[in-house]
Amino acid sequence: MAHSFLFVNTPFSEMASLSVTVSVLVGVAGRNFAIDRLVTIQVLLMSVPMAIGMLLDGSLHTAMLSLVLIAFFVSLRRVSANIRAILIKAVHARVEASRLASELDTALETMQHGLCMLDENGMIAVANDRAELAFADLMGGNRNGRPFAAMISAAAARGTIPQQPAARLLEIVSDGGGGKVILRFAGNRHIEVTVSSRQQRTVLLFEDITERVKAEERINFMAHYDTLTGLPNRAYFAEQAEADLERRRHSKNPGMTMLMIVDIDDFKHVNDTMGHLIGDRVLVEASERLSRALGRDNLVARLGGDEYIVYRGGGVTQEDGINEPQAILDAFQRPFSLMGEVFSVNVSIGIVLSSDPAGILDDLMTRADLALYKAKANGKQQAQVFHDEMDTDYRYRQRLKSDLKQTVADDGLTLVYQPIVDLKTRKVVSCEALARWHHPELGSIPPSLFIPIAEETGLISDISRWVLASATAECRNWPSDVSISVNISARDFRNADVAAMVNDALNSSGLEPSRLELEVTETALIEERDAATSILSKLAKQGIGIALDDFGTGYSSLSYLHALPFTKLKIDRSFVMDITTNPRSLKLLSNVAQLGKDINLKVTAEGVETEEQLALISEHTKVDQIQGYLFGVPLPKRDVAELIVRMARTMPLAVATRRRG
Repeated sequence: MAHSFLFVNTPFSEMASLSVTVSVLVGVAGRNFAIDRLVTIQVLLMSVPMAIGMLLDGSLHTAMLSLVLIAFFVSLRRVSANIRAILIKAVHARVEASRLASELDTALETMQHGLCMLDENGMIAVANDRAELAFADLMGGNRNGRPFAAMISAAAARGTIPQQPAARLLEIVSDGGGGKVILRFAGNRHIEVTVSSRQQRTVLLFEDITERVKAEERINFMAHYDTLTGLPNRAYFAEQAEADLERRRHSKNPGMTMLMIVDIDDFKHVNDTMGHLIGDRVLVEASERLSRALGRDNLVARLGGDEYIVYRGGGVTQEDGINEPQAILDAFQRPFSLMGEVFSVNVSIGIVLSSDPAGILDDLMTRADLALYKAKANGKQQAQVFHDEMDTDYRYRQRLKSDLKQTVADDGLTLVYQPIVDLKTRKVVSCEALARWHHPELGSIPPSLFIPIAEETGLISDISRWVLASATAECRNWPSDVSISVNISARDFRNADVAAMVNDALNSSGLEPSRLELEVTETALIEERDAATSILSKLAKQGIGIALDDFGTGYSSLSYLHALPFTKLKIDRSFVMDITTNPRSLKLLSNVAQLGKDINLKVTAEGVETEEQLALISEHTKVDQIQGYLFGVPLPKRDVAELIVRMARTMPLAVATRRRG
């Protein structure tokens, strides 16, 4: 280049040299990736000799042109710097794009859900591995580039997925909106598909919700069914029964409905004597027997505890009110055989039949419950159909509940005392304290009615506390060899501190513990065995007498006689009633009395009403004491005090006379 200007010195050579040099320099930045050092070296090597040649050429225009070229050469450096910045930025952008693509690919492959993207034509453009697994149940082969709608339609046509959810999914995708659809696949697998669309692209998210669906099904089952028996629970039963009753209210021919409440008799005894595991098995088998006996026309549910409820809303006749309860009773005739134990289980049934289309479920249940109560009161193991008198009885009992509560609060009860007489001396040795209630409007209310009401309402402990305090105080007025006997209820052991009640009564009255006797029934021991055993053992150590009342009417009397600290055995009146006409009854009474004597217990015979009964007991049994109308009905405190004194004076003479005779 310098040579062309200094030595050749022709216009052509100068122009050619200048053109070639400039053209080469124009692309120098691009050829060298705008690397500053390479560009600078090449520009200097090419431009410096040219500038020297043009300056030394001797021509003014050539020298001036060299100055312009210097500015050109400087601009080349700037262009090179800009190109380098652009290249570096592009490289960085490419690296960032690669990084983002890698991270997106990692996210797609590691995410817990399947992801699929459709292009503007509805073709599958992108699908991760989990989406491919979901698609594998729909169709085989490669899914990319295939129409999503056709794949779903074909799967629905084959029955791989349900028709309705498939149509709903395609509708959401077609509308370009968003939403969720649950698809059920083979193997009871559930996939939730979430659809979202933007800029003519649709993204579908596939989530396997099989475990969630199973959990929801379990929760739903627990909310509607009894987990032990598998029967509908009370709430679900009420929902279905009320829905059926509502339909019948709007029906032109509603027909008759039937509702039954079935209760297992003495189920607590099964739990206490055989254990709760066998008790649970009894409930399960009872539910199965009920279902088999009644068939599909009846809605059978577990009401709670040992109670079941049955509803039938269609085609019910009066005969069904007889036949179906009888079918239930027959189903329980066969003994239960569970875990090596064979035993009988019976049920009581309350039935209500209604043809009133305006009837409500609560009323039906109340009436069936009243009928059940009647069946229990009549001896259990039977069915009772509700009738209007039961409703009258129910209202009567409700009034008694309210009035008894007020009577107890006002100390309106009274005490009477029935003497217990020594068979040999014919002297009163003890008196049983009995509560009485005289209603100002209804007259005398028998204990057989108001005592169960008191137990049901929880008033019994207040009554027991009052009886203990009043009876022990009255006993202080009697001779020192006469004691007082007080009944203790099963509810007392459950709801009250019996030991505190007894000790408070003794402390306030000043009565010696040996002059107090507590009477408990086998029912109390069955219902509250642990509490009764603990409390009675402590009281017995204080010298308080413990009597087993109504012996022979319970379930396992011998085990209780062995386990508890009894001092007296009171034989139920049912053993005494026909001893004058039935030798077997007398023999049985004699054997029971002998049993009591063999374990060192005082034996009292209840219900003695005639001299003939007294003579037979005296001659053929080892009974120690007599209680019954023969020696006195329950008397007020003044009369019983006079009777105690009178018999203490007259009976020794009478006994001596009998002996001489």
